[in-house]
Amino acid sequence: MRHSLQCINCDKSYGPKQIVYTCEECGGLLDVRYDYEEIGKSLDVEAWPKRPEGVWRYRELLPVDSSGAITLMEGGTSLQTCRRLGQEIGIQRVYVKNEGENPTGSFKDRGMTVGITKALELGAKVVACASTGNTSASLAAYAAKAGIRAIVFIPSGKIALGKLSQAIAHGAEIVRMKGNFDDALRTVLEFTGSHSDVYLLNSVNPYRIEGQKTLAFEVYEQLGRMLPDILVLPVGNAGNISAIWKGFRDLKELGLVDRLPKMMGIQAEGAAPIVKAFREHRAEIEQVDHPETVATAIRIGAPVSWKKALQAVHDSNGLVEAVSDKEILNAQRDIAQLEGLFIEPASAASIAGLRKLNAMGKIGKDEVTVCVATGHGLKDPDIIIKNYELPPEVDPGAETLERVLKLPEVMLQ
Repeated sequence: MRHSLQCINCDKSYGPKQIVYTCEECGGLLDVRYDYEEIGKSLDVEAWPKRPEGVWRYRELLPVDSSGAITLMEGGTSLQTCRRLGQEIGIQRVYVKNEGENPTGSFKDRGMTVGITKALELGAKVVACASTGNTSASLAAYAAKAGIRAIVFIPSGKIALGKLSQAIAHGAEIVRMKGNFDDALRTVLEFTGSHSDVYLLNSVNPYRIEGQKTLAFEVYEQLGRMLPDILVLPVGNAGNISAIWKGFRDLKELGLVDRLPKMMGIQAEGAAPIVKAFREHRAEIEQVDHPETVATAIRIGAPVSWKKALQAVHDSNGLVEAVSDKEILNAQRDIAQLEGLFIEPASAASIAGLRKLNAMGKIGKDEVTVCVATGHGLKDPDIIIKNYELPPEVDPGAETLERVLKLPEVMLQ
């Protein structure tokens, strides 16, 4: 597919064979631009349901050659109808897009399949990223599948062990750095900038975003070729909210929908620079130097894609809100006990945000609302153990069990 990279600030264009992550003129983020008129001439939406589910079902809207796709069968995740949760909150139609069903357990696989495929197109033999966990796990897995070297930069002591173990198992070279994610990202940007043979696969890479936008196409299909009124999702480095918004805009540009959902981004209170900028009507964010939250995947104080995120929120007439760690943990418990979905704390931020936005009157009870759960709960099981009291040990025996469990007597007819 013919496409170009274009700076979102100064509109400078770059060719698809150039290895460039940000604008060389102004430092702005890049976006993949398409000729929608050309795509529309050959696009056959009726062919989508006939193909296997997943990211590559939508190959006409991806900027890489699908014949060389490095895939672990990512995408095709379920859209769960959450009636009990909706009833408890007071919204009639609530859905959860369960991205924990992806191969490495998070939404990052959508972008990584496209990113690694593009890396091979460009002749890269080494790929690298900075990560709080999910990106490192995904990069390591897809690099292993492709047979290329993977290097991950992680903030020491700031990564969930469930995620770190994945990167180790897949054979990635791990650089543990002092500081937080923002320090690790600055380092990997400098490292890849001075090593042209190392391909960067953080969300600053515009091809990552193209893979992640396919969530929007799946929601469109799963809702019967319509879009929700509201989409709520966690915001950390802010690539995903802009990616999904781009997917929705693709559908509108192609004439497949006539309206777009409101994008509602949720940050943790201890790492909420985008929320602060939104509330204060600022054009720039103010970095949080020491971000802290139990939701490790969104513990980011200087999100690289903040400008794209704010643009998505403003263009969609949406908003950005913050939730506390207590609200996040309560939401993680609620979605597990009401709907049987075990999601990591960062994912639960969207559920906590749903509850808060509803209480604020920002979501109508009749509006079709989709929450994105970005990762599986087994990514960060230590959070559960730390915040829930284990039951006491008991002696075996029927009398003990009757006393401890306090079951009602069964009346025999």
